[in-house]
Amino acid sequence: MAPALETVAAAPPLPTTGERFNALLDQLMAGQWGGITPADWQLVAVQGGMRVALVLVILFVALTLAGWASAAVRTSLTRMKFDPTLSKFLAKMARWSVLLLAGLNCLGYFGVEMTTFAAVLGATGFAIGLALQGTLSNFAAGAMLLLFRPFKVGDVVNIGGQLGKVDEIELFTTSIDTFDNRRIILPNGSVFGATIENVTYHPYRRIDVLVGADYAADIDQTRMALEQALVTTPGVLANPEPGVVLLGLGASSVDWRVQGWAVSKDFGDVKQALIRSVKMQLDAAGVGIPFPQMQIHVSEPPQQTARRAA
Repeated sequence: MAPALETVAAAPPLPTTGERFNALLDQLMAGQWGGITPADWQLVAVQGGMRVALVLVILFVALTLAGWASAAVRTSLTRMKFDPTLSKFLAKMARWSVLLLAGLNCLGYFGVEMTTFAAVLGATGFAIGLALQGTLSNFAAGAMLLLFRPFKVGDVVNIGGQLGKVDEIELFTTSIDTFDNRRIILPNGSVFGATIENVTYHPYRRIDVLVGADYAADIDQTRMALEQALVTTPGVLANPEPGVVLLGLGASSVDWRVQGWAVSKDFGDVKQALIRSVKMQLDAAGVGIPFPQMQIHVSEPPQQTARRAA
C-alpha cells in the first residue's frame, strides 16, 4: 500500500511595496497610529516622496499638453472657419479635459479608488447643489447661450444697460469690452434673463438724423439739400434706398428726418459723416436751423408805474 502524500498549504504571497504603502496610508488616515514600526515610517516617507514627485511630473506634463491641445483645437477650428464662440469654448473644454484626466490619474497614486471617489462625490452632490444654486443657474444659462446663440463673440450687444463688444462666452460668465475700454463680466444667469439687444446682428443698420429747418425756408429747397447730403456722404448705401421724411410742423421749426443705411460695423463713422454733410448742405442752401429762444417780459408793480407817470 502506497504511503499517503501529505499536502502542505502554500504560504500566502507577500504584499508588494505598493500594497504595503496603500495599507499604511489607509491606517494613518483612519487614525490607527499604533503598531507602525520605524521601518513602516521609512516606507511611507520613501514611497510618498516618490509618488509626490511623480504626481508633480504628471501635472507639469498635463499642463503642457493641455496648452497644446487648446491651441490645436482653436487653430484647427479657425482654419475650418468655425464659429468663434464655440471655438473658444471647445478649446477651453479640451484644456480642462486633459487636466481632469491627469488629476484623476494622480489620485490613484495615493490609494484613492475611482469608485470610492464617485460615491463620495455623489453623496455630497446634493449639499454642493444647495450651496451653489447661483453657480449652477449660471452654468445652465451658459449652456443655453451656447446652444441658442443670441449673440456671438465679436457682436456689439446691450445687456442690462451695458453696451460693448462680446469678447468671451464661458459656461458661467460672459465678458464684454465697452467702447471706453472697460471690462464688464456678467453672470450668465443675469444675461439669459435680461433683454438682449444685439446691435450688429443684421449686416445693415439705418441711420436717422433729425433736423429742424427754419419756417422761412422753402420746403422743396430744404428737401433737395437734405437729399444731396445723403448722396455726398461716403458709406451711405444706395440699396436699401435712403430717404428724407417730412415729420411735421414743430413749435419753432419744420421737422425732418434724414435716413440712410450703412454697414453695421461702420455705423458710427457714417452717422458722424452724415450729420456733418447735412449741416454743410443746409448752410450752402441758405436754410437756417432754428434754436429755442426765450422772450422775457418785465412788468412793474402798479404803484411804481403810477409814480413814474407822475
